[in-house]
Amino acid sequence: MTFGRVNPQFRLEDQGISGLGDVYYNLLEPALVETALKRNEGTLGKGGAFLVTTGKFTGRSPKDKHVVKTDSVADGIWWDNNAEMSPEGFDALYDDMLTHMQGRDYFVQDLIGGADPKHAINVRMITEMAWHGLFIRHMLRRPEVDDLDRFIADFTVINCPAFQADPARHDCRSETVIAMNFDRKIILIGGTEYAGENKKSVFTLLNYLLPEKGVMPMHCSANHANGNPVDTAVFFGLSGTGKTTLSADPARTLIGDDEHGWSDTGTFNFEGGCYAKTINLSREAEPEIFDTTTKFGTVIENMVFDEHTKELDFNDDSLTANMRCAYPLHYISNASATALGGHPKNIIMLTCDAFGVLPPISRLTPAQAMYHFLSGFTSKVAGTERGVTEPEPTFSTCFGAPFMPRRPEVYGNLLRDKIATHGATCWLVNTGWTGGAYGTGSRMPIKATRALLTSALDGSLAEAEFRKDQNFGFEVPVAVHGVADILLDPRRTWDNPESYDRQAAKLVRMFADNFGQYLPFIDDDVKAAAIG
Repeated sequence: MTFGRVNPQFRLEDQGISGLGDVYYNLLEPALVETALKRNEGTLGKGGAFLVTTGKFTGRSPKDKHVVKTDSVADGIWWDNNAEMSPEGFDALYDDMLTHMQGRDYFVQDLIGGADPKHAINVRMITEMAWHGLFIRHMLRRPEVDDLDRFIADFTVINCPAFQADPARHDCRSETVIAMNFDRKIILIGGTEYAGENKKSVFTLLNYLLPEKGVMPMHCSANHANGNPVDTAVFFGLSGTGKTTLSADPARTLIGDDEHGWSDTGTFNFEGGCYAKTINLSREAEPEIFDTTTKFGTVIENMVFDEHTKELDFNDDSLTANMRCAYPLHYISNASATALGGHPKNIIMLTCDAFGVLPPISRLTPAQAMYHFLSGFTSKVAGTERGVTEPEPTFSTCFGAPFMPRRPEVYGNLLRDKIATHGATCWLVNTGWTGGAYGTGSRMPIKATRALLTSALDGSLAEAEFRKDQNFGFEVPVAVHGVADILLDPRRTWDNPESYDRQAAKLVRMFADNFGQYLPFIDDDVKAAAIG
């Protein structure tokens, strides 16, 4: 049987998917929560939040993501970063997944990726679990109810956590698989309950499609000055660097917390919600995000809670450090109603430096901005990927290599051209360690980071005195109101300055060694900006 509202000309049967059990189309949040509880998929938490654990997988599995190598994409995919799958392997995977689906109940959500109608895509999400339908309903953008009667998907995602792939038969790496077929316009996900794979598959899809239209896809959060969308800022950064936290500023309007596009008309959010980390979350530091954890329908992923009171333990990472909450954007009081902004006035590149070398904020030239964008230096934070148990220094180009199907220079050149066309001040912000490396030093005080960002965004930091960093050549403020001067000079925060010098030299070599792969593809000014 079928339930819910759907375009009568675009049911699953019209896509060649038949023989299923009950199919639930476009259920709203109350029905999804109710159904998920009946199916014992999770627990009702305080305020009606939905508490769930994802089992074996509490983070993404980037090595299990594959792109089907067809003639149309063979020359456009960055194959060094994206595992290929043969068309034959995908066809077998698709057929076997449809066989697996026979007689089972499924949940369909017809949604939109992108707040700008000119660049948006329609996505049909078919999920085996009701709570995955709730999750993706938060994450993507929801059509008007009447529009569902005419909805036709551009791409379809099928997610079957109970399905186990066969590497020999399906041309994949393991029993877990995320397979993208741009020709067939289908994404298949199997063998993992981690809900983040749903949204990241759509992000990867947009990362491939939008550059052809001259739109820069960005793994970033974004906000603008209250009442002034022209004053837009974007915050690049991998998970754990502070994109969500630092863009949630009560003095500014939130456009979105994770994924955006930069078109000829400005900035637009890809999503309709937020997916925030909750480890050590507190009402004092982040009241709005904290309050979402007791709002109806918020998905609470992999958090320890009291079985009797349902109180969440924000400090217990025994399940994972990657504990998260997913909620619709309107749960944040200062969220933009349109999810649109102007051309970025400030570009913030967030890095979590586990070496304790980088200053808390630095001003970049356009060439330096492209260099650091292509480098994407940060530290993987515990829990965001399988096997990561403590911060690991890494270079993730474009601050999002796992989601980049094209070569990095495609995105780097788009960024360079848009900065040149529209103008933007670029900053590198370290939210990692100070006073020593990880294990010796301490995390950068968030109060100081917020103060530095405020002064950067309101323009006052531009009037400060700057010094040239001897290791990387970018400009570092000497003094900023409300921030201890010593914090602005990392070398002074170390007990042994000579140890800092050795650590800095090591990091400089790491940057240089990593950047060698891009030298054949970039202009001389970026090469000159590499170091010093």
